[in-house]
Amino acid sequence: MLKAAEVSELHAYVVISLTTGVRTEEARALRWDHVVAWIPGLKAWHPVTEAGFKHKRFAIYVWRADRVGGDAKTRKSRRTLELPKLAADALRRHHTRQAAHKLQAGEAWQDHSLVFCTNVGTPQAAANVRRAFRKITKDAKIGTNWTPRELRHSFVSTTSDQGVPIETIADLVGHAGTSVTEAVYRHQLKPVITKGRPHHEHNLRRQVDGLSPSEMAPRLAPIDFQKRKRARPT
Repeated sequence: MLKAAEVSELHAYVVISLTTGVRTEEARALRWDHVVAWIPGLKAWHPVTEAGFKHKRFAIYVWRADRVGGDAKTRKSRRTLELPKLAADALRRHHTRQAAHKLQAGEAWQDHSLVFCTNVGTPQAAANVRRAFRKITKDAKIGTNWTPRELRHSFVSTTSDQGVPIETIADLVGHAGTSVTEAVYRHQLKPVITKGRPHHEHNLRRQVDGLSPSEMAPRLAPIDFQKRKRARPT
């Protein structure tokens, strides 16, 4: 599926969703000032809008969502995720393509600072994202009965397969505790990975099983969300 996504405008969206487990509404609301690079000399994270992409470590602040009020689903859902190299490289290329779209759009461009937006800078509609994602799954020859939300399920499945503790998985996906993760993703967690999985889910999993643990298990970045002094996102 990642191969099929390479020619799509949704490529970075798919990679970020698959490798970090963010909710689709969180991905649609991600802003460039919430994509940050680690500056060793300053021992601090700085937005790529200031620091650029010529660094080794990157993270995303998952603080917003495409919901009423614009905030994350719950307080626990606010989290900082360090990006694996695969995701950072996809965002770097996406940033370059978006800059080209901005130049082409000219005065029609509406700057919302969104990572994933239309060709004129406006927010992506959920329906348009679903349509583009189904084009990818069709090209990957796994059918069209898919939604971007299932990338999050695949993230849980793959990290569980790789032996990541359920407590860590719950933190990564922004759950208040493991009980929520177990209840919502019981079919994706390791104890039931080898039996009872629907055939259609296996087809999607087969598309991403080649990823290594470093590409699928991002670490929590060393930022304490609750203590960090910041302006409330708008």
